[in-house]
Amino acid sequence: MTVHFIGAGPGAPDLLTLRGRDIIASCPVCLYAGSLVPEGVLEHCPAGARIVNTAPLSLDQIIAEIRAAHANGQDVARLHSGDLSVWSAMGEQIRRLRAEGIPISITPGVPAFAAAAAALGSELTLPGLAQSVVLTRTPGRASAMPAGETLTNFAATGTTLAIHLSIQNLARVVQDLTPAYGADCPVAIVYRASWSDEQIIRGTLADIEGRIGADIQRTALILVGPVLSGEGFGESCLYAADYDRRYRPQSVDSQWHAWTPEDE
Repeated sequence: MTVHFIGAGPGAPDLLTLRGRDIIASCPVCLYAGSLVPEGVLEHCPAGARIVNTAPLSLDQIIAEIRAAHANGQDVARLHSGDLSVWSAMGEQIRRLRAEGIPISITPGVPAFAAAAAALGSELTLPGLAQSVVLTRTPGRASAMPAGETLTNFAATGTTLAIHLSIQNLARVVQDLTPAYGADCPVAIVYRASWSDEQIIRGTLADIEGRIGADIQRTALILVGPVLSGEGFGESCLYAADYDRRYRPQSVDSQWHAWTPEDE
């Protein structure tokens, strides 16, 4: 028996990975975060599967469901939205399961920031503008932020910020970021990225608060950074005609050159 933690993707049912689909189809028990995982993903569950929405359950109740499946020798598909590596609450579940000797596996999913970037038609790392993406959030009721992880600290880098779980703190986001990025820095808010009711709101730190409707209270990602303008960046050397690289050598000597990561 194994508990299979599966990233169900950002919202669109067809953004579920093939591996995730196949594992779901093989499990007689499915626990899913009903507030965020689309019902279309559940169509892959086998006939007669026990399907439990964990949204109203406590951690103790979720573990009790898994423990019962374990006693019956039944594999469990444990579905969370997006990817499991960030803000999934997977860690606390795994800690308890490992303490009880219950095997687990992890299948990654398409993260929300990637779906948001796709919706915007944007690359988040552009030469000369940003070569990093910071995934962060603001403090909330469920989780505080460590002392060093502040928006003002991250803003000092000037790179692209993907701010999750923070739409209700938009005023504070603007206040903390404006000194470093400037009032004219581009901002994009993507509401329910990849869902059928997806919305995109574009603006700047100066005007984004006035552009967002009162109906957007959750499930929205805030992206901030110069890359969102889609302008003012250079071209990388990767596809330059005279760039010597492993798969496009420019000389006889370079054909025999031992490739290293610096050759990218």
